[in-house]
Amino acid sequence: MGEYELVVRCGTVVTGSGMFRADVGIRGGRIAALGEKLDGARSLDAGGLLLLPGGVDTHCHFEQLQPGGGCDEESFVSGSTSALAGGTTTAITFSAQVKGHRIRETLTEYHRRAARGAMIDYSFHQIVTDPSDVVVREELLEIIASGIRSLKVFLTYDPLYLDDRQFLRVLAAARRGGALVTVHCENHHAIAWRTEALLAAGLTAPKYHAWSRPPVVEREAIYRAIALAELVDQPIQIFHVSCAEVADEIARARARGVKVWGEVVPLRRTV
Repeated sequence: MGEYELVVRCGTVVTGSGMFRADVGIRGGRIAALGEKLDGARSLDAGGLLLLPGGVDTHCHFEQLQPGGGCDEESFVSGSTSALAGGTTTAITFSAQVKGHRIRETLTEYHRRAARGAMIDYSFHQIVTDPSDVVVREELLEIIASGIRSLKVFLTYDPLYLDDRQFLRVLAAARRGGALVTVHCENHHAIAWRTEALLAAGLTAPKYHAWSRPPVVEREAIYRAIALAELVDQPIQIFHVSCAEVADEIARARARGVKVWGEVVPLRRTV
């Protein structure tokens, strides 16, 4: 028996600090060593090939169930197969609570679907839409202890929207459990007001979607999310930052010590 279960030989290893020729020793499904002439029970010749760590996609949507029934995202099979073909070996997708439903049962159902179809490693951000007493006092702490390290809340969209008090309850629960809270930041009522005016004027072409939610709508919600997170002393991540003003708001908060990060996705850089 070799020291390693598998040795990938003679490839060009790519790390954050450079590229070099090496053997890669695998034990227990993990990289255990980089070196020369490693001894393994099995070997794989990677001469002429690049060896990179598998990618981690921290924001994707597989088989997400909708409040009215059905599913409008790609399946765990199709999504994870595509990810694997592109070199992504871990995906963090979403378990979405429907109002009136318990978090525990929701997460169990998503784990069932993932176990049936996922071709790669996976985890979940838990979307919280109904932070009832039992959810914030018991269930969120349970799922955090089970390995769910991040929660997601929406500050807009009628089926998902949390008001400020509900948001504070989730922030406080996450702080007790030691999880990150991720936030979709737009001002719910401002969007509704702008949308009503556009519809009344008959302005329904696709370009008017952007008119219904100008940058100030995102900026206000992010300022509020940061302020409430600062009040609770709870780390947050702002999902899909879409304008420079918002990035500046995050930078100012970080400069004064607030634990806030921003995420930019390719969609927001190209639309």
